[in-house]
Amino acid sequence: MTVIIRDFRTEDAGAVVRLRRACVPFQVTTEEALLFDVAHANPAKKYRLLLAEEDGELIGSAHTGIAYDSDDPGQSSVTPQVHPERRGRGAGSLLLRTAEEHLAAEGATSVYAWALDEPTSRAFAERHGYRPTRPAHFQRLDLAEATLPEPPPLPPGFELRTAADFADDPRPLFEADAETTSDEPSDISTDFDDYADWLNHTWNHPLLDRDLTTVVVIDGRVAAFTAAHTDARTRYASGMTGTLRAYRGQGLAKLAKSHSLHRARAAGYTDAYTANDAENGPMLAINRWFGYKICASEIRHVRALT
Repeated sequence: MTVIIRDFRTEDAGAVVRLRRACVPFQVTTEEALLFDVAHANPAKKYRLLLAEEDGELIGSAHTGIAYDSDDPGQSSVTPQVHPERRGRGAGSLLLRTAEEHLAAEGATSVYAWALDEPTSRAFAERHGYRPTRPAHFQRLDLAEATLPEPPPLPPGFELRTAADFADDPRPLFEADAETTSDEPSDISTDFDDYADWLNHTWNHPLLDRDLTTVVVIDGRVAAFTAAHTDARTRYASGMTGTLRAYRGQGLAKLAKSHSLHRARAAGYTDAYTANDAENGPMLAINRWFGYKICASEIRHVRALT
């Protein structure tokens, strides 16, 4: 039996989504979202979605590209995933090698990759020359059965909005996203200044639920927000939750997320997921308050290509 590596084709969408759900069941994905990501990737990203096939069966994938929005040139990433029942056939190594060759040809000098925090994945990363940099935790909240805490009171002068209220002019949300993202712990810095690009890959993304994305405003200015991603069925995921620097220390992020979760449960969502850098103590504490439990952990790794 022979494993081959090839590029994604539109007709692969359903199989790739099933594969991702088998590999990372704590992430929210849909065929529509997958096709959107492929079609709308910024050309500067040099994005490729690589697939591993064994006798015509899809057994692995890797999405890879240049960190074009980083102010540190040469950064890139790859995330190889192989079906749990099809590992040990060399698919992961082939995917990784093909991705690294592509990234090196596009000028990358280092490549970052996530590996699940379990012995087989860690050993795979080490065997291929990757060293660990930072851990992160996936968390799950059972919206169907959990007793959600009541939302904290809204401080005087603040109001609640949704992303849908910004449909005519989402730039204030872009500016809030840019500021809070720049303060997130990360190995790859982000130069978040391209509004058109943000509209393309964030605001217009099919997973973004504008009605459940909750925004706290004061005097017409965004103070905090939580972005909600859903599969429009049962699964809800937190995209980005943050408070602008001028308004921190008032519990506004917790407030925004609380209202979003309550409305998500009322809308019929049964599973809520989120992920946080292990060093992001404030957000981890907020999620524990809601009742989230860690369901998996992963470790980011890096390897120099030159």
